[in-house]
Amino acid sequence: MSSTPREFTAPAMALRTAAILFVFVIIFTAFLSAAYNWTRPAIEASALEEKMKLLNEVLPAADYDNRLLEDTLTLPATPELGLKEPSTVYRARKAGQPAALVFEAAAPDGYAGRIRLLIALRADGTLAGVRVTQHKETPGLGDYIDPRKDKNKAAPWIGQFVGLSVSGTPEKAWRVRKDGGQIDYHAGATVSPRAITKAVRKAVLWADIRREQLFSEGGAAR
Repeated sequence: MSSTPREFTAPAMALRTAAILFVFVIIFTAFLSAAYNWTRPAIEASALEEKMKLLNEVLPAADYDNRLLEDTLTLPATPELGLKEPSTVYRARKAGQPAALVFEAAAPDGYAGRIRLLIALRADGTLAGVRVTQHKETPGLGDYIDPRKDKNKAAPWIGQFVGLSVSGTPEKAWRVRKDGGQIDYHAGATVSPRAITKAVRKAVLWADIRREQLFSEGGAAR
């Protein structure tokens, strides 16, 4: 007695196809999960390395000896810093003593929009460094505010803020030269330098009067 090939009905074929697809999805998902878990440590390590590199651009590593990424304080949205979202304050210490605060700020009125900043303020109230971390300035014209784009690598524009303070620098000096201050600028691109100068001074003033509170363990700063 001869046998004939089994014929699948339409519902059976659909069920079989669905089962095959389901198994494929499970295997593919497991593969992606394994790949993610395998690469995640390297990705996280790279992200931390980039973050430390940026922090050390505004505050030299020799100026502190604590674990900067672990000694932090989370701030709520802070209008005085130009921030509408929570941000992080990194607290640098040397031999257990306050050394500097590294925190974010933003200039909302840049020529091409909002400019995000990273600021390092020493415990004595002087600026250790400022960096532009995000901007939309015109390439070759206003993007010199970013030291990576500034053609003057030996003395980038943003370096002018180092050493300034609220108590030791006259308020009038916290302006671009066009407005009678001491902050230089490139001809034809003054809007963003003016906005950054104003934002940096405002941020320094905010942090300076809260310095002790910001350094205290778990201190809530408002």
